[in-house]
Amino acid sequence: MNYAIFRSEPIMTMSDLRGIGSHNKREKQAYNSNPDIKIELSKNNIELVPLNCKYTKGFRELTKEYEKEHNERMKTERKERQKSFTEMLNKSKNVVADELLFTATHKFFDNMTREDIIDWANTCMEFVYEDLDYKRNQILHSVIHLDEETPHLHCVVVPLVKKLDKRTNTERVTISKKQYIKDKIHLSQLQDKYHQRLTEKGYDLERGIKGSNAKHQKTKELKKTTKYYENKVGTINKKLDNAMNNFEEKMKTTKKFTI
Repeated sequence: MNYAIFRSEPIMTMSDLRGIGSHNKREKQAYNSNPDIKIELSKNNIELVPLNCKYTKGFRELTKEYEKEHNERMKTERKERQKSFTEMLNKSKNVVADELLFTATHKFFDNMTREDIIDWANTCMEFVYEDLDYKRNQILHSVIHLDEETPHLHCVVVPLVKKLDKRTNTERVTISKKQYIKDKIHLSQLQDKYHQRLTEKGYDLERGIKGSNAKHQKTKELKKTTKYYENKVGTINKKLDNAMNNFEEKMKTTKKFTI
């Protein structure tokens, strides 16, 4: 029994985005805080949506129209209310970006080739495009990490949308994760769709446990999420083993009485 795991991790500031980019692109020489990363294997990581610059630079490229609109609005604001684009993003209640994490319990990947893992990851990306409805120009970066114990996919999206500004009755660009993942109920429904998409492609995976008490983990602690499900599987297997042992003992007793 293996579990399909999909998580959404909000990125709230440009500083957070910079740090996540450094982690996902393996820009450090060593990761002492995450000993699971084998930096010598990082060359095996696979970019499905490449990014040839820092996350913050790539973000500014994706949000050029948004930044232009913001700077135009600031020209008519009182001086004490003026904010730079970065200041506005950091102080906003909206996310800067959203990190989508995809993986499964470790045994799912046993005996998989590199091509098999890419096929699985492409199915995850189909979910991003077709079920979450993100467009290619909203994907900042997507990478499969093969340099840790359990393969997993990071997909960082910028939920740019155009919304009606009721004050001016005009459309304006903004960032809104709620346009894509409305709340916890909607997230649970999306996890159902994700599981369905995987099983329709022939992957033998259980849906992540609904309403579980597993805490949401930061990106660098994703391994704790997979271990949670692996422990669940271990507990179930132990109960099955005990049940089988009890059954076999009863069968021995029954045979003695029937002789």
